Amino acid sequence: MRTLTIAGWEAFRGAARRLLAEGVAPADVALVDAAAGGDALPWGGTTEATAAEVRAPRAYVALAARVACHRDADRWNLLYRLLFRLIRGEGELLAVATDPDVARAHRLDAAVRRARHKLTAFVRFQRVAGAEGDEYVAWYVPEHPVLALATDFFVERFGVMRWWILTPDASAHWDRHALHLGPGVGAREARARLAGDDLEDLWRAYYANVFNPARVKVAAMVREMPRRHWATLPEADLIASLLAEAPARAAAMVDAAVAASAGPWVPPGRRSLAVLRAAARGCRGCELCDVGTQTVFGEGADDAPMVLVGEQPGDAEDRAGTPFVGPAGQVLRRALAAAGVPTERLYLTNAVKHFRHRVDGPRRLHETPRARDVAACKPWLDAELATLAPRVVVALGATAGPALLGPLVRADARGRWAERAGGATVAAMLTWHPSAALRDPAGGAAIEAELAEHLRAAWARAAREGG
Repeated sequence: MRTLTIAGWEAFRGAARRLLAEGVAPADVALVDAAAGGDALPWGGTTEATAAEVRAPRAYVALAARVACHRDADRWNLLYRLLFRLIRGEGELLAVATDPDVARAHRLDAAVRRARHKLTAFVRFQRVAGAEGDEYVAWYVPEHPVLALATDFFVERFGVMRWWILTPDASAHWDRHALHLGPGVGAREARARLAGDDLEDLWRAYYANVFNPARVKVAAMVREMPRRHWATLPEADLIASLLAEAPARAAAMVDAAVAASAGPWVPPGRRSLAVLRAAARGCRGCELCDVGTQTVFGEGADDAPMVLVGEQPGDAEDRAGTPFVGPAGQVLRRALAAAGVPTERLYLTNAVKHFRHRVDGPRRLHETPRARDVAACKPWLDAELATLAPRVVVALGATAGPALLGPLVRADARGRWAERAGGATVAAMLTWHPSAALRDPAGGAAIEAELAEHLRAAWARAAREGG
């Protein structure tokens, strides 16, 4: 049997061309990885012209180039078997997922892809002084030699910096103009080039701030950030203390969420809508009391048999202090008119009474209320519904739906009847928020028509249950 030493992907490509040109079957050759030793034997009389006649399928070349980056010492023999079979009549081989060679190649490919992802996620640059100013150097030990597969990512992301990435298998240097690949570097040499600086503190501060103590899953964390990488991650020395503090921090988060509530500002006992509206102006139950211009309380008939609940006031509503007076309100009023619903018999309100937004120059752009905003404002909504005692409640959109029907309500429940979650038993329906028609690329006519259909059914039930 012939034995050939393979030192990398390009060497394999050249060897494979010549072996195929000579008609050498996989069983008659052993391809030994250079790292494992082995002696290259002479090729005989094969010419460059003969070798160049071999053409491999593109899908194979892409797969093989990644598999070549695996540390499996037998990968070259696997890749040659696949290529030999593809060239010799099994042209659809790569589509046969149950074939042992194909399945193994895909397993190696998946491992290489994971290793590349880990490299892009866990490389941490440190600033060092260079001959031309600051340079950024990183030392990393990948599971497989995948640095060459990841250099495009770093050039695109850090193209304005001069950087080095050092691994035991290879090194990469970007001088802000061109990429230079070189040999691997040992741990001792790499550490000699590194010096701790403020970037390490920055990584630690970032990690500490994004660490969520309420969602600690140690096994999942170790899968995503394997312990073997911790030595090169400056933030890894925080993990033990963050895990130890997690239960107390999670409890504090729960306490803070419970504390954010409008409950203390809601007048007790029997109260009118006017009393509730006046009290809501002074509410300090959550952070949004300092965000919007004013509290936008519900408005409408005191004896309304049907209540419509939206998400939150928009820019126009926040300025006017009245719900549904902006573009979405115009859509809603058209739908109500199409459904034959008398607007003077309705009560309109929102799950959240302040306008959550962000400022972009002269504009104030809508931001969806957080779940904690909805929870904090729910005592006002409960008080409105308890005072009104409507026959039917209609939830307009994905924020009002959970507030009225519970957290498990889904969008496909639109148009169906349910009972309101919590509070007095009352028939409730989820439908579109009118703003969905404004965002619809198709123009919104179908959404507006379905909204009108749901409102017609809701008003019919409210009238029917009123006798």
